[in-house]
Amino acid sequence: MTDAEDRRNDREAIVARPYADVLIVGGGINGLATFRDLAMQGIDVALVERDDFISGASAASSHMIHGGIRYLENGEFRLVHEAVTERNSLLKIAPHFVRPLQTTIPIFSTFSGILSAPLRFLRHGAGAHRERGAALIKIGLVIYDSFSRGGGSVPRHTFHGRTRTKRELPDLHPDVKYTATYWDASLHDPERLAIDILDDGRRAGGDRARAANYLAAVGTEGGRVLLRDMVTGEERPFAASVIINASGPWTDLTNQALGDPTRYMGGTKGSHIVLDHPELLAATGGRELFFENKDGRIVLIYPLKGRVLVGTSDLEHDMATRAVCTEDEVDYFIGLISQVLPAIAVDRSQIVYRFAGVRPLPGHGDLAPGFVSRDYRIEAEPLTGGDATVLSLVGGKWTTFRASAEHLADRAMAVLNHPRRSSTKGVAIGGGRGFPTTERARHQWIARYSEEMAHTRVATLLDRYGTVAASVIDAILNDDVDTPLENAPTYSTAELRHLALTEDVAHLDDLLMRRTSLAFVGHATRATAIEVAESVADVLGWDAARIDAEVERGLARVHAADPTWLDERNLDAAATAVAHGGVESAEESAGNSER
Repeated sequence: MTDAEDRRNDREAIVARPYADVLIVGGGINGLATFRDLAMQGIDVALVERDDFISGASAASSHMIHGGIRYLENGEFRLVHEAVTERNSLLKIAPHFVRPLQTTIPIFSTFSGILSAPLRFLRHGAGAHRERGAALIKIGLVIYDSFSRGGGSVPRHTFHGRTRTKRELPDLHPDVKYTATYWDASLHDPERLAIDILDDGRRAGGDRARAANYLAAVGTEGGRVLLRDMVTGEERPFAASVIINASGPWTDLTNQALGDPTRYMGGTKGSHIVLDHPELLAATGGRELFFENKDGRIVLIYPLKGRVLVGTSDLEHDMATRAVCTEDEVDYFIGLISQVLPAIAVDRSQIVYRFAGVRPLPGHGDLAPGFVSRDYRIEAEPLTGGDATVLSLVGGKWTTFRASAEHLADRAMAVLNHPRRSSTKGVAIGGGRGFPTTERARHQWIARYSEEMAHTRVATLLDRYGTVAASVIDAILNDDVDTPLENAPTYSTAELRHLALTEDVAHLDDLLMRRTSLAFVGHATRATAIEVAESVADVLGWDAARIDAEVERGLARVHAADPTWLDERNLDAAATAVAHGGVESAEESAGNSER
């Protein structure tokens, strides 16, 4: 049996052997990282995700790995130190997707906020907001740099006055007095990094590490967790000594399903838009612009994949409703661009993608959203009616996924009385193993395959998959038919078939949104969706009717955060797709993935 067949049979393997030492509920970044860690320790571990892997809160990130300079104002020094440490580590162990990001803060005043900031800190965000001036930002950056001392992987911050600022970034608002530039890291392909982490866990654990998407924890039966196959609707009980609830903002809903209602979570919604706007892209100078809006919200303008990512909001959200990027939020984003780049016109026609998600934050009462802790903690409770221990992760973010996973794994192993055999610190992730980080090494890696495949194509695949590209190249070369997509020519039919066969693809949106960047860059049009579906139909066993249904479902999911697209006509089309998509409702098929 091939690795691909093994992966596609993980759902069947979980049903065939319905027990493990640890069951992880939630296939976001924290669940997958914990799966990898436990598998590396030799623990018998299973993971279930009711939708696709990395399709919930983890799919709505700002594509950054950062220490969180603004968390200093909240007094979260432990978190900032850990986040900077993890950022520096990820630059080394995942260099294929995590890369240094130059970040510039435009500053309009010198001393503003220097007195009010300590008062706002003591009052947890209460009181009148005052703009952060150069002096306050300088203090923050000095502290921030200090956390990288003795192991920093990025340069220290710099300050520039008006003259140099205008020379480097001529489109900035003329009232900008200074710019502060520091370095964090970009996360080019969050979903692909997550797939690497999943594959690492499977390889490390063999048949003792099973993970399945579209398999949901929906209740309990006789002290065991009841799992529902979201494709067939079948339900089976599963036994485990430890249950890790890593379902992010849906943690309370998962605990409720397990018979133990909790009130741990209080996540806030964050939305983003992606613009195809060459003039705006050029104005960024290749760096992220990170600044304070007039309402005190920290926002970003971020060049990525030839597009410009703009975000993010921080709004209270009811988990019973779909997270969408509203028209008011779009107005907000367009308005904030004009605050720092007033000469550049931006309108809705340049938006190629919207996405929105809910941060897995703890409940916070009346505390202002910006002052809610971004740290994480682990809560332990016994499973109702059973002997298992339920560990719930409250909080967590992309930057600290390895550290939070280590803490979760240690807590689980303490219950099992199983010692840790190794640390995940410094262990390369997926395509980061052997990734060429110099131009010479890159040229040598590409040259190995350039006799059989065009140099530019090899380079594209290396950037897209890291050194895992070697297996992708082999699959393409061994495929009888490989042609570039007509509507998205940087992808090819054989490449897509390989992804569909080896990466747990069940639906078209898995490919459009998470195994590729087609949705993010605005290439997931109807024509492309049809082309992709037809390319993978043979390996996934789709007939003509299933192709049509998957196209409707896929487009509904791609546009799920856009309320202007989800009109009655499109929801009807998504409902029609349900006949070929399992037991989901029409609303879920259109992009609502509550856990």
